[in-house]
Amino acid sequence: MASSFNDAGATAPASPTGRARPLPVVLLSLVPRLVLRAPRTGLVLGALVLLVLLGPILAEESLLRVGWGLILVRHGMDATDSTLGLSMVLGVIASRGLVRMPRRRRAQTSEASDDLARAIALLPRQENASAGLVRIGDKRMLFSDCGQGFIMYARQGRSLVALFDPVGPKHLWAPLVEKFIAEARRSRSRPVFYQVSADFLPLTVDMRLQALKLGEQAVVDLSTFTLAGGDWLKLRRSINRAERDGLAFELVAADAVSPILDELQAVSDTWLAAHKAAEKGFSLGTFDRNYVASGPVAVIRLEGKIVAFATLMTASSHGDAFIDLMRHVPGVHRGMMDLLFVKIMETLKADGFRTLNLGMAPLAGLSANRRAPTWNHVAGQIYEHGERFYNFRGVRAFKEKFDPDWQPRYLAVAGRGLPILSLIDVTLLIGGGLKGLIRR
Repeated sequence: MASSFNDAGATAPASPTGRARPLPVVLLSLVPRLVLRAPRTGLVLGALVLLVLLGPILAEESLLRVGWGLILVRHGMDATDSTLGLSMVLGVIASRGLVRMPRRRRAQTSEASDDLARAIALLPRQENASAGLVRIGDKRMLFSDCGQGFIMYARQGRSLVALFDPVGPKHLWAPLVEKFIAEARRSRSRPVFYQVSADFLPLTVDMRLQALKLGEQAVVDLSTFTLAGGDWLKLRRSINRAERDGLAFELVAADAVSPILDELQAVSDTWLAAHKAAEKGFSLGTFDRNYVASGPVAVIRLEGKIVAFATLMTASSHGDAFIDLMRHVPGVHRGMMDLLFVKIMETLKADGFRTLNLGMAPLAGLSANRRAPTWNHVAGQIYEHGERFYNFRGVRAFKEKFDPDWQPRYLAVAGRGLPILSLIDVTLLIGGGLKGLIRR
């Protein structure tokens, strides 16, 4: 059994009397004297001394790993995979938007506009409709040599963060990933792959990437979806009550969305204000009028007024659809979101769609056996006790109502060092910066 940090300190040999003290100790001993002699100047100089001493430590990933490992050893945890746990805590915070601030969009260059148009033209050939998030316009594209596939990504700090699996035929994935990693190294950045599927895992081995489980994605098989039978009684009652109380569903085609954008904007603003939130981005849709109008929108009306909506992505070669941006007026009706989801599924099924992606349930489905990585145990505690930050169990339970297929999603990062710096960059990228965290 490993010794605790205190035990190790107690058994350490004492320094010989009269030995010259190390320079860091000498510098630190000067700090209180400076503060006492000249408080204002002393504080400034003291801060500079601490920065000089701690800067190299904070910047050195291997030393951070040792420190985190010692903390875990003190609590009887295996430190082999300890860095993953610390890093992924920040990743979950990122995915739930605890860092928020208004996002500033850069004016698109003609080259970026051309790349976006090329990417959008490829969407109808893709299996997964979630690739439509490229339409937001906040990501760059790295195309395959043949032009039939691409990786969408954004730069934050020293990280290049790719979103989802590469878009395109699977035989293009390996050369695209290799090209992306080479581009990251050329620009002295870390390659990061966010929310990749299990199909991506063989590439993590080939490219020497670490794969960390983020949670599970809920995908409903529309071909078998039905509310018939006793298992669906509670859900049937919920939507029947909502319809009796006057709630009505409508799927608005993309070419008919523009006239209702003002109503949708009002619902979105109300929702954001109620949650004291700002728009996020990158892996999540934002209320950009052009983006919202680029696809069909499902709405719930009460007495003719829109009180809830969800944007849909439906461009897919395999009949896949994806629910992206969801907003509603709080407190209207308990069964409102049940009605919205069920009617979306029934309508898409009638239109011939095969699957509906309901999005992620963060930290869900992580193994908790004794040999599981340390991150799994840390994440399990967050999942059970992190309701202050996000309703982890509630999101899982809501999506579980629709009997989905739960598919794992991962983060893949390069290098053997501590991935915390990459996760910080992902946090800032999705949330829009550090100010939102301070404001929170």
